[in-house]
Amino acid sequence: MNLKRLQYFVKIVDIGNLTQAADILHVAQPALSQQLATLESEVRQQLLVRTPRGVTPTEAGMVLYRHAQLILRQCDQARVDMRAAGQGISGAVSVGLAPGTAAAGLAMPLLVATRSRHPGVVLYLNETYGTTLSELVMNGRMDLAVLYGGGQSVHGLTFQPLLRESLYLVGPSSIPALSDPVPLERIGEMDLFLPRPYNVVRKVVDAACAGIGLVPRVVAEIESASTLASVIAAGMGVTILPGSMAKQVVESTSAWHARIVDPAIEVPLALCQSDHLPLSEPAAAIRQILLELVRELPGNLLSSKDDGILKRA
Repeated sequence: MNLKRLQYFVKIVDIGNLTQAADILHVAQPALSQQLATLESEVRQQLLVRTPRGVTPTEAGMVLYRHAQLILRQCDQARVDMRAAGQGISGAVSVGLAPGTAAAGLAMPLLVATRSRHPGVVLYLNETYGTTLSELVMNGRMDLAVLYGGGQSVHGLTFQPLLRESLYLVGPSSIPALSDPVPLERIGEMDLFLPRPYNVVRKVVDAACAGIGLVPRVVAEIESASTLASVIAAGMGVTILPGSMAKQVVESTSAWHARIVDPAIEVPLALCQSDHLPLSEPAAAIRQILLELVRELPGNLLSSKDDGILKRA
């Protein structure tokens, strides 16, 4: 397949309109239609369906669209790597850092280290939820992500265990502070604000509660870290957070926190990357910096001899 035709095809799908795509690509519409027809002939599949509102990809078209994005991205990176050969590492690297986790604390040290060691590398940092980050890595739209999870095998992804964080009960000053550590059974008497059930923290909390026959009294489900902090500051109830985020909430509001025991609950933090797409040279360099930063954190799971070899979850 011709790379130029793949570029045209991706742009047509992105825009959803042949005429507009032709304008953006500075190609006459008949010529663009001919390129599309040639591509469909090469793959022996209909790729687009024409409608009064524009064009939409067929199932085969969506498959090619996903592959074409990866192919074009790798070609772009190959050009960058070749231009940079012998001139130091340069290029763009995208890193996802799950908010409300120890990963968020890596942002500034990562930026500082990258600027110092590899000034030619442009970092794109994305702080969003783990499920979204893992999908971006799986689709080849993000190089690396540090997120909670990795305990289960996920097709298309590989995880490097980094550390485990204990979970804490966090409450406002208007509610008497409980003993530290606090038995898990004590949360049964409190109004809880927790993330949705698909969230890793919520999953381990639900599993631990089920293990002791406890049904937590969840009064609202909140994903936003800032909103959870506001809930605690307003004295509306309590929440359960990883140690790193619990510390931030306590420092920014009048609150208390206590580590949960009987049983103790922990969540795993892992470095996620594709199991089939090779890292570019800049991305490999950033990955190495990330591992070095994690080694400095207490309780990390990386040995001094760990060279960062990925392990399947």
